Amino acid sequence: MSGQQPYAVTVPKGYRVGPWEVREPLASGAFATVYAARRTGDGAPGLPHRAALKFLPTGTRTPRQLRHLRELAEREVELLGRLRSARLIRMYETLTVDDPDHPELDGATVLVLERADGSLDAVPAPVPDPGAVLAQIGEGLAQLHRAGWVHGDLKPANVLLMRDGSVRLADFNMAAELEGTHAYTPAFSTPDYTPPELLWPEVDERGARIRPSADVWAFGVLAHVVLTGTFPLPGGTAEARCDAASRYARGADELRLSPALPDGWPEIIRACLARTHADRIGTDALLRRVEEAAGVARSPRSPRLRRPRPPFRRRHPVLAGALATALLVASGLGTAAVVANRQAARYDGTPVYEAVPVAPASDYGYHRCPADSVCFFSEHNGHGEMCSWQESDRDWQSGNRTCPWAADHPVRSIFNNIDDDRQLSGVAYYRGTDFSPAGFDRQRKSQRTGCSGVNSMGNLAGTYAPLSHELVSSCSYRPSMWGVLVSLW
Repeated sequence: MSGQQPYAVTVPKGYRVGPWEVREPLASGAFATVYAARRTGDGAPGLPHRAALKFLPTGTRTPRQLRHLRELAEREVELLGRLRSARLIRMYETLTVDDPDHPELDGATVLVLERADGSLDAVPAPVPDPGAVLAQIGEGLAQLHRAGWVHGDLKPANVLLMRDGSVRLADFNMAAELEGTHAYTPAFSTPDYTPPELLWPEVDERGARIRPSADVWAFGVLAHVVLTGTFPLPGGTAEARCDAASRYARGADELRLSPALPDGWPEIIRACLARTHADRIGTDALLRRVEEAAGVARSPRSPRLRRPRPPFRRRHPVLAGALATALLVASGLGTAAVVANRQAARYDGTPVYEAVPVAPASDYGYHRCPADSVCFFSEHNGHGEMCSWQESDRDWQSGNRTCPWAADHPVRSIFNNIDDDRQLSGVAYYRGTDFSPAGFDRQRKSQRTGCSGVNSMGNLAGTYAPLSHELVSSCSYRPSMWGVLVSLW
C-alpha cells in the first residue's frame, strides 16, 4: 500500500480482525476503505474463504465527525442486516476493532462483505453487454424501492461485478428508509448523479429529504455513461455539469442526449431525467422498459428460504458503544455462536476470542416465522414470544388471532416472510386498533408507526407497541387526507 495515497482507514497487510486477515486495498472513499481478506480462523459456519472488509473509522476523529461516521455505518448495517436480495451485496457479519495499542484502528467498524471482482467504475469502455448490466442494476433498484428504501448514491463505483458476471448494488452509507413518500439522508452525494432538486437541498436536523425518484435520475445518468462513455449534461467538470442540470431543471436549456445511444434508450433516459421528480418514471415501469430495450428476460428470482437461516453476525457493540442496542445475530441453526470479547487481533496475528456455545433450539431466531407470514417478536433478532399472521388484523387483542403479550410489551423485532408473489406483500403497523395512529411518536410524522417490505427482518428502535397491522402493496405510499389532518393535529 502506498503511503502517498490517502485512505479513510489505513490497515497494514496481514492485520487480523476476527478470523480475517487483511490483504490488499480494493477501494477507498471519503468515509471508508475496503480491503480484500482471506479467512484464516474457523469463524461462523458458512463464512466464505474470501471476502471484502469495509473499515469505517468510527473510533477516532473529532466528536462531530464521529457522529456522522457512526450514522453512515448504522445505515449500511441496518439495510444489509434486514434485506436479502440477489442484487444487493451480501453482508456476512460485522465486527468492531478492539486494539488500544493502535488508536488509529481502535473502535473502527468492519463490515464483512461478499467479495466482488471489481466495480463498474473500473471497467474500461465499452462495457461488455451493457444492456444486461443495466437491467440487473434496475432490478436491484426495484428490489430496494419495494422494500421501502432509497439508495441515495447510485453511481458506477457502487455497482459491483461478481465473478459469475452478475451485478450487485453496494455502498449503502447514504441509504434511507422511506417514511411515507420521503426518506432522510445526509446532505452528501456525488454531484454528477444527483438530481437538480437535491444539488442545493434544504437540510434540517434529520438531513435532506429524498425520494426514490432521486435513484431514478441517477440511473438515467449512469445508463448514459455506460452506453456512450459520456455524461448526458454538458460540461468539462462536475461543477459545470451541475450548472447545466440546474438550467435544464428551470427550463432554460434542453436535454441533448448522445446520438450514439442504441434504439429505445433515449426514451428511457429522458423518462429518468425528467425535470421534476413527479414526472420521472416509476422504478417498476423503468425495469420493464430497460429489460425490453436490453432484450433480456427477467433475471431468475433467487431461491427464497422459507425457513431462513439467521444472518451470520455476532453479539457485539457494532458502533463502539454509539448505537443504543447491540446487534445480536445467530451464527447458524443448531451451531455454536461466537462472542468476540476482543474481536481484533494484534499485529503479531494472535486472535483474541472467547467461544461461547449456544445449544441448538427449535425456537431460536427469525426462522420460527412460518412461511408466507408476518411475525412480530417480543425481543430483538426474532427472540422471545412471537405472534404471526398471514393477513391483516385490525385488533391484535380481540381479533381472529390475538397477541396477548403485545398489550403491555413493545414489539422489538419483525420478520416480513410474506410470499413476494403476493399483490400485497408489505406490512404496515399501527399503534392503535383499526389501523389508526394512536399515541404520539416524534420520529415518525406519517400515519403509520412503521412499515416493512417483503423479506425484511430486523430490530425496531424505540418502544414500538403496535396493536394492528395491514398488508400493503408497497411501503412507499401517499398519506390520505385523514392521515395529514391527524399528523397536523
